[in-house]
Amino acid sequence: MNVNMASTEKHVVEYEGSNFLRQRLVLSTVSGKPVRISNIRSLDDDPGLKEYEVNLIRLLDKITNGTRIQVNQTGTTLYYQPGLLQGGILEHTCCKLKSICYYLEVLLVLGPFFKNPLNITLKGVTNSQVDPSVDSFIGGAIAVLKRFIVVDDGLELKVKKRGMAPEGGGEVVFKCPARRTLRPVQFVDSGKVKRIRGTVYAVRVSPAIANRIVSSAKEVLLQCLPDVYIHTDHNRGPKSGKSPGFGVCLVAETTNGVFYTAEAVSNPSGSAEVSVPEDIGKLAAFNLMEEIYRGGCVDSTFQSIAAMLMTLSPKDVSKIVVGPLSPYTIQCLRHIRDFFGLTFKLEPFKTSDEEEEELKLGGVKIIMSCIGIGYINYSKRTM
Repeated sequence: MNVNMASTEKHVVEYEGSNFLRQRLVLSTVSGKPVRISNIRSLDDDPGLKEYEVNLIRLLDKITNGTRIQVNQTGTTLYYQPGLLQGGILEHTCCKLKSICYYLEVLLVLGPFFKNPLNITLKGVTNSQVDPSVDSFIGGAIAVLKRFIVVDDGLELKVKKRGMAPEGGGEVVFKCPARRTLRPVQFVDSGKVKRIRGTVYAVRVSPAIANRIVSSAKEVLLQCLPDVYIHTDHNRGPKSGKSPGFGVCLVAETTNGVFYTAEAVSNPSGSAEVSVPEDIGKLAAFNLMEEIYRGGCVDSTFQSIAAMLMTLSPKDVSKIVVGPLSPYTIQCLRHIRDFFGLTFKLEPFKTSDEEEEELKLGGVKIIMSCIGIGYINYSKRTM
């Protein structure tokens, strides 16, 4: 280790193992604290960082200025000392082993704090069974970020080309305005589901497959709600990526602007088991019903993003009601405590038995609250 790194040695946050790498790198970047992660798959036959993790580190290096990264020869130890967030107009080719959303999660949290408004084009897999799709981020994650940004003009996420696993070939554009601070959020009433929208995508396959998915999904959803509309997006030519496939993303919107997302995607090209369109449609519909039952004011997939944004909000109380915490969110809360010394208050969201029976509020809800650290983007001047 060189002399300059030794001066920050006492501030280094130490971890072992490869789990939750994104959370650790994001929180290191916004806190300014270096992180050292050791024993990364040290006992595996193929030890060290995977290709998609190296690709993520390259992305962080690309969007920052002054970041210092050291990896040992075997790739089992990573030292990451964050630089300053720069932003601007960028382009990044993502690893095909992970979807673009593996990287979008990082950019969503960091987006408001760049020196220059972020305008990045990500190329790779847009839809896979491993990660949430870009459609779910458009439907759910963007809505979460909008609640924390004072003025959300310029915030945009759109699909220019679809790319199914395993070969990808998709292209996504994410734009995020730079802001000096976020705003505290108090959101405890999710409201009632008023409509369901969806997008069925069919890439390099027959257009009839999309219609079959729509019919099977609506067969389930119309039993619960009359306002259901599912759009079909059949891609061909240069916008169809490199691999065939199909899937659907469903979004339920409540009267108070909460969005629940669910999806189902066909097996990758070359798999031994062939996916049936009717099964894909019904699976997505049942997944959406489960998400609505879990409830809360944030989709369960994006609880961790909400927790990070609550942490970075002004020194005021932020409070959000969520459904049962996912294991990923629980670990995120632990990492927030490690980097910022901030502990969330978690308590049951209680209602009367009569109200519970009348409204049918679903699963157990939790009030997640904290006082933000008052993170300020000093690169952004006060208007």
